[in-house]
Amino acid sequence: MKRWQKTAGLGAMVLALPLGLTACGGSGSSSTSAAATVEHVSGTDAYRVRLSVEAARRLRVRTAVAATEAGRTVIPFSAVLYTPGGATCTYVSTKRRTFEREPIVVDHIEGDRAVLSSGPAPGTRVVTVGAVELFGTESGMDG
Repeated sequence: MKRWQKTAGLGAMVLALPLGLTACGGSGSSSTSAAATVEHVSGTDAYRVRLSVEAARRLRVRTAVAATEAGRTVIPFSAVLYTPGGATCTYVSTKRRTFEREPIVVDHIEGDRAVLSSGPAPGTRVVTVGAVELFGTESGMDG
C-alpha cells in the first residue's frame, strides 16, 4: 500500500532554471512575467505563485496529498521546506498551477514522513518537487 496518493505532474524537468521568473518579495501587490505571477493574498502576509503553462512544464511540479494519522497531519518529508531564517513551511496547491506557502510545525520525522503539529489540513495537496523553485520565484531570488 502506498503511503501517499500522488497526483500528476505538470510537464518536463530542466536542470537549469532560466525562466526569468519575477516575484514581489513583499513590496507591492503583484509582479508578473511571462513565466509566473506572484500576488499578495488579500488580508494576509502570504503570496500566491501562479505558473504559466510553460513554467509549469519546465518545473515539473509534483504533489502528494497530506494524510492524517492519530489525529495529526502527515506529509512527505520532501514537502518540508526550510527558509533561510530557519522556519519550516510547505507549498500547497490551491488550484491548477497555483501555489501558496504555508507555515508548518514539524513534531517529528519518521523516515520519509513529517508528522506535523501544525500545518495544512488532511487532504490538502502539498508540493514534493519544485518547492525550492516556487520559493525562489516568490522571494525574487530566481535569477
